[in-house]
Amino acid sequence: MSHAEQNRMVRGGTQAASRGGTGREVVARCGLAARGVLYVLVGVMAVRVAFGETSQEADRQGALQEMAGHPVGAVLIWAVGVGLVCMMLWRLSEALFGAVGPDGDKATKRLASTARAIFYAVMAFSVLSFAAGSGGSQSGDQQSRDVTSKVLDLPAGQWLVGLTGAAIAIAGVVIAVSAAMRKFRKKLAMGTVSQGWRKAVDFLGVTGGVARGAVFTAAGGFLFYAALNYDPSKARGVDDTLRAFAQTPAGPWLLVVVAVGLVLFGLFSWCLARWRQV
Repeated sequence: MSHAEQNRMVRGGTQAASRGGTGREVVARCGLAARGVLYVLVGVMAVRVAFGETSQEADRQGALQEMAGHPVGAVLIWAVGVGLVCMMLWRLSEALFGAVGPDGDKATKRLASTARAIFYAVMAFSVLSFAAGSGGSQSGDQQSRDVTSKVLDLPAGQWLVGLTGAAIAIAGVVIAVSAAMRKFRKKLAMGTVSQGWRKAVDFLGVTGGVARGAVFTAAGGFLFYAALNYDPSKARGVDDTLRAFAQTPAGPWLLVVVAVGLVLFGLFSWCLARWRQV
């Protein structure tokens, strides 16, 4: 890490301390922690899928079913749902009032925050519906196909699905490249943290971010392919997208690599809950 980066992290730590205790900080950190729980569970389940140890889906629905099977599962599911609501509120606040950083007020940043707020609102609704017992038993993959089918039937639906798939795929590439370039460093406030912890967070951020980006890119690619062929059955949810990695020449080992990466991204989310500037 360069001297300039260290100075920026020290300044970030000072700025974060001056903002400590705000409502925005609380909801952001709760949201990041909740996101970490989901990614860790999905990653662990994907590893088990790779080795044929489970028939459950390696996606949000499967993670919720996994949590529901434990004594305190119901409480944990409600907590994750509330955490995702916090995530949505944080991103919404960024869309309305701007994000931290010198370019936080840019229109592109606000638009990206709006998209993230919508994404986490959908996730929160799904988790809370499951917690309330009205989430249904339909798989995430089937939900993806059903939604794709309905959108394809709309006027210009093929274009809408295609553009959405392309946008998701491009977002995945951006996520992976940004992680590989360690752009997350400028958002961290780790001025007083040891070099060992910084290296650990770097490792989690790079490996986890690249794996997450790969999943987004693949899912977007499948959606674009569904639009190109006007065939909703080609669309894939997270579970089918992950299983597709095992169907490559690398076999299940590529799925294992991606799955472990998702677990690491979950751990990275917990690090963000501790040190991210919000």
